[in-house]
Amino acid sequence: MAYKKDTTDLTEILLECMGSADPMLHMLEWLCDQLMEAEVSSQIGAEKNEQSTERKSYRSGYRPRRLDTRMGTMYLMVPKVRNGGYIPFFVTERKRSEAALIQVIQEAYIHGVSTRKIEKAAKKLGIENLSRSQVSEITKGLNEQAESFRNRSLEGTNYPVLWVDALYEKVRYSGRVMSMAILIVCGVNESGQREILAIEPMLEESSVTYTHLFKQLKERGLSGVELVVSDAHSGLVKAILESFPGAGWQRCKVHFMRNILAHVTHKDKETFAKLLKLIWQAPNKSAAEQQANVLSERYRNKYPKAIDILEEGLADSLTYYDFPSLDARKVSSTNMLERLNKEIRRRTKVIGIFPNQESYVRLVSIYLMEYSEDWSVGRAYLSQQSIAQIEPLVA
Repeated sequence: MAYKKDTTDLTEILLECMGSADPMLHMLEWLCDQLMEAEVSSQIGAEKNEQSTERKSYRSGYRPRRLDTRMGTMYLMVPKVRNGGYIPFFVTERKRSEAALIQVIQEAYIHGVSTRKIEKAAKKLGIENLSRSQVSEITKGLNEQAESFRNRSLEGTNYPVLWVDALYEKVRYSGRVMSMAILIVCGVNESGQREILAIEPMLEESSVTYTHLFKQLKERGLSGVELVVSDAHSGLVKAILESFPGAGWQRCKVHFMRNILAHVTHKDKETFAKLLKLIWQAPNKSAAEQQANVLSERYRNKYPKAIDILEEGLADSLTYYDFPSLDARKVSSTNMLERLNKEIRRRTKVIGIFPNQESYVRLVSIYLMEYSEDWSVGRAYLSQQSIAQIEPLVA
């Protein structure tokens, strides 16, 4: 990448800053603009409007983003990049999630969870000599943000497609360590944008707890659900069918394939898996069913359990064919949430064991708030046209 000669007149910039209402804030805003332009140019391999053979991507306008600093609030115009996106390094370094992570480590100390992993992370973040009052002060603001996000109104917007999945972490609860689930519900609105709709801790996975969750979502204004994508947990499926009568249920094809392949020997697994995947690559439901029949005839005697599972759950794994306008790759599985959960686990593994349920929910909520914000200004997950073509539920 060629570097242009810097002709910036710093004296002129300083005079401009001095003439503003808040000179220091104005200067910081100018500096942030320069840092973003330099970082984007480095990322894409070319300066703005530069013709370059080293170019890796292209700029695509700007998006506004609020940044709160100790000097005050700034509204930055963040450059957009076509492939891969762009978030300024000084924003990611100061995200709310960093404060939430620090707070969890602090609570871990207060509650006696002083493992070597936590100590190492705390020292790296410069955390020493903690008190309950310090923890309480930091926690208050994060709690308010997380609770506001989790309980916000969903009125006035339809969410035609939902994805439901659970995230598990080890949490101290009632004096013992247990694996606790947080159920995450993600929806796509009528514009095709993704939103995190629910983040709910669950002590047990049953139709009662799932039904209660969906009831809470409806009370907050959830409406217009046409398709729900999830795994085949019996309690979850029952709650979906009871809570959203008339909506389609898509069994996650990835979970389904794993269930089937668990009953195939290692020797035949690769060949069996290739034939199995062809079912969901078929151009229509009839062709998919025909491919399933071919597979069943070939392996029924050798792997009867695997074939029984395939035949029993096949219809539910092909529901997405009833929504031909939607991108089959995105509505045939919960891969989108699986990737999200994987990223959250990568960022929370430093904790090891959460000191309590509240810290677990708070940290996950703060992370998901940030993902939801990025989604709101990013490219639509499903096209608005494809959603508009979904046939409405029969009354």
